[in-house]
Amino acid sequence: MQAKGQISMLMQVEEVEKVLLDPAFPDSLKTRIRLIQEIKQFGIDSLGLSPSKNYTTFYNQHGKPLIWLITASERYKVAPYKWTFPIVGTFPYKGFFDSTRAAKEEQQLIAQGLDTDMGDVSAWSTLGYFRDPILSSMFRRKDGSLANLILHELTHGTLFVKDNLELNENLASFVGDQGAIRFLKHKYGSDSPQMKAYEYSKQYNDAYSRHMLRGASQLDSLYSTFAGLAPTPDKDSLKKGLIRHIVETSDTLLNGQLGTLRTNRKVDREMPNNAFFISYLTYKSRQDSFLQEYQTKFSGDLKKYLLYLKEKYPSL
Repeated sequence: MQAKGQISMLMQVEEVEKVLLDPAFPDSLKTRIRLIQEIKQFGIDSLGLSPSKNYTTFYNQHGKPLIWLITASERYKVAPYKWTFPIVGTFPYKGFFDSTRAAKEEQQLIAQGLDTDMGDVSAWSTLGYFRDPILSSMFRRKDGSLANLILHELTHGTLFVKDNLELNENLASFVGDQGAIRFLKHKYGSDSPQMKAYEYSKQYNDAYSRHMLRGASQLDSLYSTFAGLAPTPDKDSLKKGLIRHIVETSDTLLNGQLGTLRTNRKVDREMPNNAFFISYLTYKSRQDSFLQEYQTKFSGDLKKYLLYLKEKYPSL
């Protein structure tokens, strides 16, 4: 079904060169396409990312989500439920092009006693098996966020280790973040509004991620006291109380300058569960180790660091 959804979408894409020549297509959006092309070329030339035909086509989502992603976790342990796929191995999430099928699978996981989380995603990588398109939703991103996204996904096409998604996603997050900083400095300058906006956002996002990683550790410490005991309302109450505390204390980050929980959910309607924390383990748990190695062994040379990692890890 995923292959069917992917192929169905790819049959509706347009070549970017054709879009850029279309007089009916807004000039403001053509500028965003050219920026994506520039980011991609920067990633190849300055960061050592692998050349590809990604982002040479365009898909108009017409304001609708394209892929829904499900994550799941044990009820009393922040540990991902994993799906296994041919060639690429195990994943702590599963994507759907059909929201109805995604909702059905989520209900099946809930029936198994698992915590679940579902939301739409803004991009993905097919690891070179298809030409990943520019999505119309990308145009809404600020320059730094857009650069991060494009460089993140291109990293997957450069280095992807089977059965080690935590490494893959943490590395792509690291390269996307550091690469975005380099791109913004290159294009706009260190003191540019684009650079300052990205630095401010990064400061908060990093603090928020660390807060959620600490929260995941706190939850597992609580769950360790439940060992061998059957589920009870008291255990669920302790769990929900700690999660609420983690969420509510997030508004103290950066002296409360920004909002609290950054998800698609409404906090007053539905608090997150264990599955919410899985994405932070998958995408952010190894950022400090990458940064330390990058700075101490490679003096901040991202191209050399990425070359070293490509030689160190076997890639698909």
